[in-house]
Amino acid sequence: MGSWRPKLPGFGEGSQAAEPGGGGRGPGRGFRGRGGSYHQKLPQGGRGTGYYQHGQGSMSQPRGAIMSQRWQPAGPAAGYMGQGQAYREVQPPHYYGGGRGGRGAGPSTIAPELRQAMETSHEPDNISPEAGSLDLSPRASTVEVTDQLKDLSVQDESSMCQDIVQAFPVSSNAYKFPHRPGSGSIGTRCLVKANHFFAELPDKDLHQYDVSITPEVTSRIVNRSVMEELVKLHKMSYLGGRLPAYDGRKSLYTAGPLPFISKEFHITLIEEDGGSGVERRKKTYKVVIKFAARADLRRLEQFLAGRQAEAPQEALQVLDIVLRELPTTRYAPFGRSFFSPDLGRRRSLGEGIESWRGFYQSIRPTQMGLSLNIDMSATAFFEPLPVIDFVQQLLNTNIHSRPLSDAERVKIKKALRGVKVEVTHRGNMRRKYRIASLTSQATRELTFPVDHGGAVKSVVQYFQETYGFTIQHTYLPCLQVGNQQHPNYLPMEVCKIVEGQRYSKRLNQSQIRALLEETCQRPLDRERDIVQTVNHNSYHEDPYAKEFGIKISERLASIEARILPAPRLKYNETGREKDCLPRVGQWNMMNKKMVNGGRVRSWICVNFARNVQESVAIGFCRELARMCQASGMDFALEPILPLIYAHPDKVERALKARFHDAMNMLGPQRRELDLLIGILPDNNGSLYGDLKRICEIDLGLVSQCCCAKQVFKMNKQILANLALKINVKVGGRNTVLADAVSRRIPLVTDKPTIIFGADVTHPHPGEDSSPSIAAVVASQDWPEVTKYAGLVSAQSHRQELIEDLYKVTHDPQKGTICGGMIRELLISFKRSTGQKPQRILFYRDGVSEGQFYQVLLHELDAIRKACASLEANYQPQVTFIVVQKRHHTRLFAHNHNDKNSVDTSGNILPGTVVDSKICHPTEFDFFLCSHAGIKGTSRPAHYHVLWDENNFTADALQTLTNNLCYTYARCTRSVSIVPPAYYAHLAAFRARFYMEPDSSDSGSLASGARGGAPSSSSTSRSTRATTGGAVRPLPALKDSVKNVMFYC
Repeated sequence: MGSWRPKLPGFGEGSQAAEPGGGGRGPGRGFRGRGGSYHQKLPQGGRGTGYYQHGQGSMSQPRGAIMSQRWQPAGPAAGYMGQGQAYREVQPPHYYGGGRGGRGAGPSTIAPELRQAMETSHEPDNISPEAGSLDLSPRASTVEVTDQLKDLSVQDESSMCQDIVQAFPVSSNAYKFPHRPGSGSIGTRCLVKANHFFAELPDKDLHQYDVSITPEVTSRIVNRSVMEELVKLHKMSYLGGRLPAYDGRKSLYTAGPLPFISKEFHITLIEEDGGSGVERRKKTYKVVIKFAARADLRRLEQFLAGRQAEAPQEALQVLDIVLRELPTTRYAPFGRSFFSPDLGRRRSLGEGIESWRGFYQSIRPTQMGLSLNIDMSATAFFEPLPVIDFVQQLLNTNIHSRPLSDAERVKIKKALRGVKVEVTHRGNMRRKYRIASLTSQATRELTFPVDHGGAVKSVVQYFQETYGFTIQHTYLPCLQVGNQQHPNYLPMEVCKIVEGQRYSKRLNQSQIRALLEETCQRPLDRERDIVQTVNHNSYHEDPYAKEFGIKISERLASIEARILPAPRLKYNETGREKDCLPRVGQWNMMNKKMVNGGRVRSWICVNFARNVQESVAIGFCRELARMCQASGMDFALEPILPLIYAHPDKVERALKARFHDAMNMLGPQRRELDLLIGILPDNNGSLYGDLKRICEIDLGLVSQCCCAKQVFKMNKQILANLALKINVKVGGRNTVLADAVSRRIPLVTDKPTIIFGADVTHPHPGEDSSPSIAAVVASQDWPEVTKYAGLVSAQSHRQELIEDLYKVTHDPQKGTICGGMIRELLISFKRSTGQKPQRILFYRDGVSEGQFYQVLLHELDAIRKACASLEANYQPQVTFIVVQKRHHTRLFAHNHNDKNSVDTSGNILPGTVVDSKICHPTEFDFFLCSHAGIKGTSRPAHYHVLWDENNFTADALQTLTNNLCYTYARCTRSVSIVPPAYYAHLAAFRARFYMEPDSSDSGSLASGARGGAPSSSSTSRSTRATTGGAVRPLPALKDSVKNVMFYC
């Protein structure tokens, strides 16, 4: 069966695989229809990339060495990539902090067979010609090439997808992270402080020992108690005076050897009350400590000095464990943070939950050497309340005089399952139990057997006779503790929640707001708290730090930074102001018109807010239409149908009926409905998500939602922001970079370049089966790179790798079909611009350091295959950049009183970039604060280049990234992360509204403006993914909204 592919204008074929003697039959430039000539220019450089002549002129060749003089139609040239260097199968080195692979430490350390495009490489060795290959030597003429094409068999073409899969072997070390190409120099130099504290590298002989504790326990708390007792008993004898650091599991570390290779100890403890209700008793543990290895700090020293590519993970792990040892005994550890009610005031978050303050701590290798990153944090804990009080807060109602409803019982059961409580009816004997469930019966109805003869006793009677305790709330259910076979019943009123239990379930919107308010600190206050935390921790007095010779500075790192200039923005020539230079990361639309105003000739409005009167809604719509007109859009002042009110519960019926009425009016005129304006209540539950799903999936209509409070407020700022969003949703552009129009952006405007953004969003904690959503957006205009089309895909639960970037499916009729999001967006770019991309920039959001190698390996491979499936040897140069926001580095002004170095919020100025001292010792990364602060302390984005065939300099990539942050469509401010990554995030969140109601949490997101676009190949509604089952695809997005930025 032949290989089937959709129309690929300009990508070698017009539609289906070319027949023998045919040149394809699509509308692609540079070749004619069936039997037409096939123009191809001989490569002058690059990676053997064949290139097709366009009616608009020739494309330049990618840089790099000439590939083999043989060309294979069945995919990329013989499994080559980068600059034509062959793959090798080798294992990845480890990376600090979670298994990330080796580090590129400069050209000398990068495998020569896989060197990236850092410099002009030599021509690779000749490769033996494959069967069916074409002679593309300089002496071969275009006619000869065409004749050879005619001789190709259909089988060569039909096996293309299979060959592509085989052409890119997955080798863990085929990818070397690029070396830093020097530091940047553009911008105004300044000094900033970072929450990094220099850590002096210890001069000690570190030893690792394996620990085996029998009987085996899963609790780190119990393990630590055992080892703590062992050290207390035997430190000065068997341990030779050493103070070991223990990871709570299987490893023990010492600063020097212990006086034995292997030794067995027997430690007796009074058993920890684990919440099962069983009486505590003495228990003896056998502990075997056995020498495992020495941790070599010299390798770490070489890595920090840039003389070694791999971060010695084991040495970093030892130092991290040592510095965590003392805080673990003082505070409640969770992840890399420590929390305590003593570290700051507790604050109630509502529904029986409170916030605890704490600090984050992590040791990191940086250019300045070892660095201890300290930041303030907060998280949610259960309040140590009587269970009756907790339940009353949870339900927000009085429960002292009535039984619970079934819905209330389910809510309480879900909230309390797994929570540890202590009993209060036995005086000083505060036994602890873990809640397993809630009884379905009220306490007064509960009985249990007291002997084998069948005699039973009620719970009420038992508590009265045994403890002299009279149960007051007999109409409430009991807490069920212990196991299902032998359940114990505890009345709610005799139980109190044990302090120090972290709340790991999903917070509601009001709790999130309260927690954010608690963590939101002005930069000066945050800096003060960080320094106080370091002083309070007294690392110079920490016995473990002393034992291992670790010294921590008590001063924040002072770093040289640069403030990049803001880019000039281009607006329409018909406006009074034709361009604009933003000041401190912001500007406005006064006297300006959108560079490309969209057209809205037919629109309707549906009001779902009962408190918004018809006259108010009509007035709002009229003012919004005027604002759109004033901003440069071709916007009709009046809707084509009168505004109507609809009940929020009837959203689907109302929207479809109104759409039908509008189409009946427009149909005879062959016009389409351009826009729906929806007025929503302020607290609209799932209404927002339902409206978006119906419009984008069922009706093919872009929509703009407005909350009632916006309608009542109706100031020019609100209307102008809504106009910006409407314009891009109907295909317009708000502004573009002036340098893009004048073709002055290095490595973007010199030849067709596509910029991708990608992100994966995962279900909230507690949702153990909902699919993750992957989103990819890509620029559709060049050289402006401002409009982005987006695709989304449902994938396996909590899967971070994007599975549908490239995929091959098999159809009984059509044969093998190549597809995937990258491929679709490349085709879309070609249709929009008339040119195929010769350069790819891929901004990838949401990847942790431990996943760098895994994500790069999978996703760069998918990009390669997607390109190769479009055209033989089509391999544009790729730069792959990870964007990170979930890190704990904060930058502070060197002088908070200097008005020239801070914005109005007290934060560092937008455009501040740091690429030294706190950055990676050898690799290409930088911190960029591209936005002006509004509230709290700004978090700079961290950009880390994992692959770079385009030879970006530090200045070129930093300036490009900063400038792109000024092109975000939804506001007149620069944003904190590069827009394509931001759009991908919006698209992924929008896609959750497309899923079945039971697997979407649209209610909690309903008040926000989310966005997303599923793949056009999706055909059915997505449902909750059952454990181990396949994830069903998202529903198809209508073509009329697919290629516009409807997710804004």
